[in-house]
Amino acid sequence: MRLDVRFVDRVGIAQEILAVLARRQLNVAAVEVWPPHIYIDAPQLAAAELEDLRGALDEVSGVVETTEVDLLPGARRRLHLEALLAAMADPVLLVDASGRVSAANAAAAAVAGVSEAELPGRALGELFSDPALETELPRSGFRAPAREIMVRGKPFLLEATPVSDAARGRVAAGGLVTLQSPRRIGDRLQALHALAAFGGFDAIIGESPPMRALKTRAARVAGVEATLLIRGETGTGKELVAQACHLASPRREAPFLALNCAALPESLAESELFGYAPGAFTGAQRGGRPGLLEMANHGTIFLDEIGEMSPYLQAKLLRFLNDGRFRRVGGDREIQVDVRVLSATHRDLEAMVAGQRFREDLFYRLNVLGLEVPPLRARGEDILLLARHFLERACTQVQRPTCELSRAACAALLANDWPGNVRELHNVLFRAATLCDKPVLDAADFDLAGSRALLAEPSAGREGDHSWSRAVEAFERGLLERLYPEFPSSRKLAAHLKTSHTMMATKLKKYRIPGRRS
Repeated sequence: MRLDVRFVDRVGIAQEILAVLARRQLNVAAVEVWPPHIYIDAPQLAAAELEDLRGALDEVSGVVETTEVDLLPGARRRLHLEALLAAMADPVLLVDASGRVSAANAAAAAVAGVSEAELPGRALGELFSDPALETELPRSGFRAPAREIMVRGKPFLLEATPVSDAARGRVAAGGLVTLQSPRRIGDRLQALHALAAFGGFDAIIGESPPMRALKTRAARVAGVEATLLIRGETGTGKELVAQACHLASPRREAPFLALNCAALPESLAESELFGYAPGAFTGAQRGGRPGLLEMANHGTIFLDEIGEMSPYLQAKLLRFLNDGRFRRVGGDREIQVDVRVLSATHRDLEAMVAGQRFREDLFYRLNVLGLEVPPLRARGEDILLLARHFLERACTQVQRPTCELSRAACAALLANDWPGNVRELHNVLFRAATLCDKPVLDAADFDLAGSRALLAEPSAGREGDHSWSRAVEAFERGLLERLYPEFPSSRKLAAHLKTSHTMMATKLKKYRIPGRRS
């Protein structure tokens, strides 16, 4: 039985309390004193003897109350610590000031290839076959920068946090050592990007026929274990499509990591993608560093603007695509990972292949499956859907009441060319929501330089008719009636408005505009 004896602190009271148990020949297995409490573990104490013992303890001057408890505080802390360590996916070891293991979790034992019972007392250098750890970590007070170590042939990033002894003036009494695999680092990078909050294909805004066709095709290829090349003009949302394909694939629980091939010089892009070995170059992180391919193991890597990749990196990527193996920069060890490669470009890769600016063999390796993201001008039905979404989000972001779009504003947005596509539309709406205080935004509030925006109100439609669909129809009818005399066929109109001939033919038929034959 375990007891909690609460008392008024005075010199010698703990000895007097224990003497009461000694006179009754009760063995004491453990004692913890935390004034005003003394916790006693008396295994031989029976429940029938508790009342008599409580009466005897009450006679000790200063004893206030005696109650039964399930665990002593120290045992409870150890139990909680063990549960916490067991729940951690990363290998964690608590080491003393000399660098020997005091406690560790099951993940650490699995990585080291020993049982949990064998870990306490083992030196870190011996455990991980790195003798330098035994001197470096204690000498630095367990404040050494993160470094990569090899444990049984596998790389891990080692991080140490000092455990201070308050009684010794905050001197490090040991440290908490954590090991992170490249895959776990990739999981954390993905969490920072909040990819899990992305709703997949349903979160891609667009109900136009081109977008419905894109989503249908993308959902079909998402689960296929093959490379995928996503094409489209800049700003069309190719990375969103790539993210949706990842979330719809069997790899959805693994990391999705991206590299923009146009954003970094060749040397940095290589080290980012493939990682680097210890001492690979001046200023390199000690112990080396895993690249995105290692961190995305069993997941997906997205190479944006693949057309900007240098010939050297093209050759290195091609070799990886052939057998899933690569070497880090400056390394001599082959690393094999299981990663699906998605890539995207706005360039004409066929023309680049013909001009010998892009490897033909790499092109065919990347283009096993393909998707084409339509430009915004080819999905006019989605412009106002996107505009309302971006406007609402922008108003929330700048902390102002949600504003609306006037008919003239809708007409201006629909008539614009949008060479920057969805990204340009987002910027225009954000800028307007930030700089204008009006509850209703007009066409003049948008910065649409170089557009063919029609700033006048649509002629059709009644002033009191506030139906969104009727306002859109009124604009479409007015636009086509105005342009048809100058471009008297569906093909000419489609070419002028930079949209599809099929959509123009459908609109001309819908509004009964004469001469709609192509």
